[in-house]
Amino acid sequence: MSKQENYQIRRSQRARRARIVVTADKVEVVAPLRMPEKQIQQFMHAKQAWIESAKNKVQRHVDSSVSFAPESYQQGAKIPYLGESYLLQIEFGQHTQIRIDFFQSFIVYVPEKFKKMYSGTALNEQIRLAIIHWMGQAAAKQAQKTIDQFAPLYQLSPRSISIKTQKSRWGSCGIHNDINLNWLLILAPAEVFEYVVVHELCHIQQRNHSAAFWALVARHCPGYEQQRRWLKKYGASLMLGL
Repeated sequence: MSKQENYQIRRSQRARRARIVVTADKVEVVAPLRMPEKQIQQFMHAKQAWIESAKNKVQRHVDSSVSFAPESYQQGAKIPYLGESYLLQIEFGQHTQIRIDFFQSFIVYVPEKFKKMYSGTALNEQIRLAIIHWMGQAAAKQAQKTIDQFAPLYQLSPRSISIKTQKSRWGSCGIHNDINLNWLLILAPAEVFEYVVVHELCHIQQRNHSAAFWALVARHCPGYEQQRRWLKKYGASLMLGL
């Protein structure tokens, strides 16, 4: 990926023409592998008015949208997980590191010594990072569960599954059928998580977004359009993370 003054270029083997992706934190142009940079610059220049309009629309959406992250990671905070909010409980004890259990609420076991080691804000950050780590592991388990359910239906088996931190993408399927998923999806409803996994599975057979691709997605997830609408409505807020 190369970077210009006010946008990034991402080359894609699947791209047949240039397209622009505007998110809360960047402008990206997805271009075919052999498209000259001069042609990309001309394309972006011609689309400046559209880009500014899209950036304003995204910003308005972010400004007016709800935050998935709690204001702080203290006793009684609400933590999002699979489309629901769960109470955060903090228990201090003789532990060596922060440990998290989940059963109808998030119970965070914090070493007693952390009270002396960290200020209130710093301790909040330690708990936040521990929850993010837990969420990544939960996302990996949820992804494997979903793939085990859907992959055998049409022999759409990935070579590998990776959970990553991504700023503008929910998932991707590489040329060798390696699937990458954004861990933030674990905060969304289970149906949305399932849709993104199925979406990437279907790219194993259909390497584009043709009618045949969407028909394959619909066979697995008949209500996928509803999940797409959810991501369009709340995706910008979700991308802000915890």
